[in-house]
Amino acid sequence: MNEDKQKNLFISNEDISWEILDDKVKRKIMAYESSLMVVKVAFETGGIGPLHQHNHVQITHVESGVFEVQIEGVKKILKAGDAFHIPSNLMHGAVCIEQGVLIDVFSPMREDFIQIN
Repeated sequence: MNEDKQKNLFISNEDISWEILDDKVKRKIMAYESSLMVVKVAFETGGIGPLHQHNHVQITHVESGVFEVQIEGVKKILKAGDAFHIPSNLMHGAVCIEQGVLIDVFSPMREDFIQIN
């Protein structure tokens, strides 16, 4: 296997910069291809992932912290080790109750997250 292909197989967290979304939320696009994307989102207490919807299927793992997650008007408190599943086009969002990190997985990838320069 050539060296370029090997670089895409292993992802080092320290090699990826944070993208600042606001004063309490930042994200890292960890890896993606056309059919799949993994994104790390760090929240300070009080940080908000505003209500929104998209055509992508999303599964999110709560790596750390405590979050109030809302999906289609239903709210649930989730903590480290929990997860949630958002089928395509459902309205959803999250509020960080205790500083933490969410790991989002999207299918297909979120093209709107990729900045073309």
